[in-house]
Amino acid sequence: MASVHEICDRFVDDFAAAHPLAATELGIPGYDDQVTDYSPEGHAARAALAKRALEAVRATEATDASERAAKAVFTERVGLDLEIHDAGLDQAALNVIASPVQDLRMAFDLMPTDTPEQWADISARLGKVAEALDGVRASLLAAADAGNAPALRQVTKVAEQAETWAGLSGGEGFFQNLVAGAPEALRGDLERGARSASEAYAELAGFLRAELAPKARVKDAAGEDAYRLWSRYFIGAALDPREAYEWGWGEFSRLEAEMREVAARIKPGATLAETADALDADPRYRVQGRKQFEQWMQQLSDNALSALRGRHFEIPDELMALECKIAPPGGGAGAYYTGPSEDFSRPGRMWWSLPPGRDEFSTWREVSTVYHEGVPGHHLQIATAVYERSLNRFQRMLAFTSGHGEGWALYAERLMQDLGYLSDDGELFGMLSEQLFRAGRVLVDFGMHLELEIPKGTGFHEGERWTPELGLEFMLTRTITDPPLVHDEIDRYLGWPGQAPAYKLGERLWLEAREDARRRQGSSFDIKDFHTKALRLGGMGLDTLSEQLAELD
Repeated sequence: MASVHEICDRFVDDFAAAHPLAATELGIPGYDDQVTDYSPEGHAARAALAKRALEAVRATEATDASERAAKAVFTERVGLDLEIHDAGLDQAALNVIASPVQDLRMAFDLMPTDTPEQWADISARLGKVAEALDGVRASLLAAADAGNAPALRQVTKVAEQAETWAGLSGGEGFFQNLVAGAPEALRGDLERGARSASEAYAELAGFLRAELAPKARVKDAAGEDAYRLWSRYFIGAALDPREAYEWGWGEFSRLEAEMREVAARIKPGATLAETADALDADPRYRVQGRKQFEQWMQQLSDNALSALRGRHFEIPDELMALECKIAPPGGGAGAYYTGPSEDFSRPGRMWWSLPPGRDEFSTWREVSTVYHEGVPGHHLQIATAVYERSLNRFQRMLAFTSGHGEGWALYAERLMQDLGYLSDDGELFGMLSEQLFRAGRVLVDFGMHLELEIPKGTGFHEGERWTPELGLEFMLTRTITDPPLVHDEIDRYLGWPGQAPAYKLGERLWLEAREDARRRQGSSFDIKDFHTKALRLGGMGLDTLSEQLAELD
C-alpha cells in the first residue's frame, strides 16, 4: 500500500492535470496550453478526485512523525475543500480578488515567453479562454439557481475588471499588450488568440450585467453559516468570531496608541492623518514614476535578502532570486506574491497593483509591505516550503492557508522592527499603519458579515450594527490608508468572507507560539533556530500549526 507521503505526492500530479491553471501557478510543467474546466462538471470531477485521495490518506496509518504531520495537514485542508464544494460555494465563486475570472487572467502573468514553444502555449491557451469562461458562466448560473448567487456588488465590480482586460475601458486591453512582444513568426496566431480572449472577457462582462446581476443577492453579508465555513477555510481553526472581534478592538486601540507615540516624534501635536500628510510631503520618502517605484522595491528587496541571509535566517541560493514587478492594470490595488516553480526556474515574484493614473509614491508607507511580500515574509516562507524536500509535494505546494501564511507575513513586518530594520520613524510609522489597518480588518470583516454591534467606548457609531457603508467610513477615518485602496479593500472583504482577519489572527498565533517556545526552552531558546524549524514545516491551518510548533525542541 502507498504511504501517506506517496498518496499526497500523487494527488498533486492528479490535481495539476485536473486544474491546469493551478498547475501554471505552481510551476508544474506540461499544462500551459490548457485551461481549467470551471463548469459544474469540472468542479464535481475535482471534488471526486479530492474525496478519493482523502479517503486513502485517512485509511493509511502514518509510520513516523513526518507522516503524522502530513496526514493532519492533508485531511484538514482537503477536508475543507470538500466542505466548500458540498456547500456549493466553489461554483458560486465570484469576487474582485481571487475567483476563476481573475485566476484565468493572471495565469498568463506566470507563463514564460523565452522560446517559440512557450509562445505557442500562450497562443493555445488564449484560444481556450472562451471555453473556460463558458464554464464559469454555467457554474454561476447553477449556483444562482441553487440559492448561492454571489452578491450584486461583486458581480458589478468583476464586470468592470473584465471590461478593463477586454480593452473596453480605454487603452489597450490586457491580451493585446500580452502578445505585443511576441516573435513576428507567431504574431498572427497570437493576435487572433488575443482578440478571441478579449471578446470572451467582453462577453463575460455583458453576461454579468445582463443575466447574473438580476439573480444576484443584494445583501453583501455572508451570514453566520457561510462565514464560519469560510473562516475555517482561511484560518484553519474553528474560532469564536465574537471573541476574535472583541480581541480586535483591544488590538486596534493598542496600535492607535503606539502610532500616536511615534507621530509625536515626527510632528508634535499632529493627528495621525496630519502626520501622514507631513510624511507624504517629505521628499525623502517620494518616488516619481512607476518604473522608478519598481526599481525602488527591487533594491529594498535585494538589500533585505542580503542583510538577513546567514545572520537571521537560513536562505538557500535558490531563494535569493526575487523579482519585483508592477502588475497589469485592472485588478484591485495592493501588493501580492506569486511563488516560485517547483524547480525554481521561475523565481518568486512580488507584484504591485497600482491605482490608475498614480505616478507618485510615498515609500514610508510601503517599506514594511516589501518585507511582508518578500523577505522575511511570503517569499521566505513559501519558497522555503517549496525548497524543503523533507515535505511531500502537497505540503510544499498546495497547503497554503491564509492564517498561517498571512499571519507569518504580518509577524515578519514587526520582526523587522525587532531586528533593527525600521529605525527610521517614518518607516516605523508606515509599518504601524499597516498593523492598524489589519486590526481594522478584523473588526470590519467580522462586523459586516455577521452584522455585529459596535461596542460602547469605541468612539465610532456606538450601538449601531456594521454595514458596508460603516465599514468604509471606519477604514477611511480611523486608519491612514490611501482612500483608493480602502474602497477596493471593502469590496475585497465583502467578496472574500473570513480572509481579511486571517492576518492579525495568524500573527497572534505566531507570537504566542514563539513565546511558548521561549518559555519551554529557557536560556537555550534561539530565535533563528525557531524560525528555521517553523518555516520548514510548510503550510497548514492554525490548529495544526499550534500542534506542530508545540512539538519543536
